[in-house]
Amino acid sequence: MLPIDAAAHGSRWRHRHPVDKAVLGLGLTLLAISLPAWPGAALVLLAALTVLLGPAGVPGRKLWRAARVPLGFCVTGALPLLVRVGGPGGGVGLADGGAVRAGELLLRSSAASLGVLLFAFTTPLSDLLPRLVRAGVPAPVVDVALVTYRMSFLLLDSVRRVRASQAARLGLTTRAAAWRSLGGLGATAFVRAFDRAARLQAGLAGRGYDGTLRVLVPEARVSVRFTAASLALLCALAALTHVLEGPLT
Repeated sequence: MLPIDAAAHGSRWRHRHPVDKAVLGLGLTLLAISLPAWPGAALVLLAALTVLLGPAGVPGRKLWRAARVPLGFCVTGALPLLVRVGGPGGGVGLADGGAVRAGELLLRSSAASLGVLLFAFTTPLSDLLPRLVRAGVPAPVVDVALVTYRMSFLLLDSVRRVRASQAARLGLTTRAAAWRSLGGLGATAFVRAFDRAARLQAGLAGRGYDGTLRVLVPEARVSVRFTAASLALLCALAALTHVLEGPLT
């Protein structure tokens, strides 16, 4: 199981309804996109970090491990705004106002990423996917997503075991051996994935599969108090942004 999935299953908010957490997490993401980057996105970033490390109880080390990849994409996307190509002076140089635009993009994308991570760190997909049928998503689509989600962990475990076996047999000692081992790893994972899919199909057929996977979903109700508090926080962030926008800019 991936660290973010393990953290979601052990989260303090695991037993809350996904709607409660979607209002807060995705609401923060929408605010980060729609509000002015300064101070709006900065306030959203601070609020998301506070909720993640505080009430949600996400360990800081796990949060950093999950956030560093999207943060790297945010930095990579902001760097091109610092330079210009061509123009009146010709050649390559620093763009006028590029640092400001890069900072705004970095603030927006980082805050939006933390909003999504807030939802991901508190909501396991196994709790979310079965409920999508009630929201109008076709049942076959949900079934395929659920099976893919569950089988991905089995495939990752198989890849890890094969990789460890190759390393124990000195299959990674040289570059040529590493490339051969990588080819063998891909072939083995491909064959095992098809084998597991065939066995899954045979097992479902033997259990009278009629086109719908029936799974137990933990009972949870939408909390009016939690949702109201989330909406109050979102409104407070929007209002504080408009109050501080003039003096800070």
